[in-house]
Amino acid sequence: MRALDRRNAWLPVIGGLVALAWLTLAIWEQSPYGRYLDHPRWTDVGIAAALCRALPAGDVVLPALLYAGGWLLMIAAMMLPTALPLFRLFDRMVQPRRDYTGLMGLLIAGYLAVWAGFGIAAHLLDAAVHAGARQSEWLMLNGWAVGAAVLALAGFFQFSRLKYRCLDKCRAPFGFIAERWQGPQPWRSAWRLGRDHGLYCVGCCWALMLLMFVVGTGNVGWMLALGAIMAVEKNMPWGRHLSRPLGGTLLAAAGLITTTNLWG
Repeated sequence: MRALDRRNAWLPVIGGLVALAWLTLAIWEQSPYGRYLDHPRWTDVGIAAALCRALPAGDVVLPALLYAGGWLLMIAAMMLPTALPLFRLFDRMVQPRRDYTGLMGLLIAGYLAVWAGFGIAAHLLDAAVHAGARQSEWLMLNGWAVGAAVLALAGFFQFSRLKYRCLDKCRAPFGFIAERWQGPQPWRSAWRLGRDHGLYCVGCCWALMLLMFVVGTGNVGWMLALGAIMAVEKNMPWGRHLSRPLGGTLLAAAGLITTTNLWG
């Protein structure tokens, strides 16, 4: 009876998390603090700028913390829906267990932890790119070059073997669970399942996620568009066939930006 009462209980929970993340991002974007979702402007003015000046290494630590919070909201909104097949299958498998809630929580936490780690790494890379650009007069005058390079990188990655290897893992949740679920250590196995699925998810989607730094990390519209593309790639029967046309489109966009700015 307890298993019947809990049937699909996690689906509305995950749905609620996703909806709350989108709502929070939309309200945050429209609020007076919306600039804190826009990566280069965290420390310009306001309370964040004052805290950065007051705290030791505040200009590094505070933006990283702000970004981690914003990034987790983005991941909850954009990436949790793409992992629903795994969550649903694991939910059905562990429903009869007394530690059902803990196992589901560890699965989701492991998944989000990997994406949070990627977000911090992306933040540090973006900060390094901005620091390097400030040392180059040409890049200061031609900021479009960084955007074109990211578009080209994302486009080329769409044709890579690593992309398809990771994508195939994400599209086969039953085999994924069968390879990694070990009954004697269920809590460790649940965390490992979430962590490993997060790693493969990052492996197939990292380049597309970097596009958020081109269009604006706080742009909810682009979050919706990219989240939908990644969900289709990972979960729709024909989604795998979207990758190469998308790569060609990204390469064409990078070429158009370059041509327009160099010879336009």
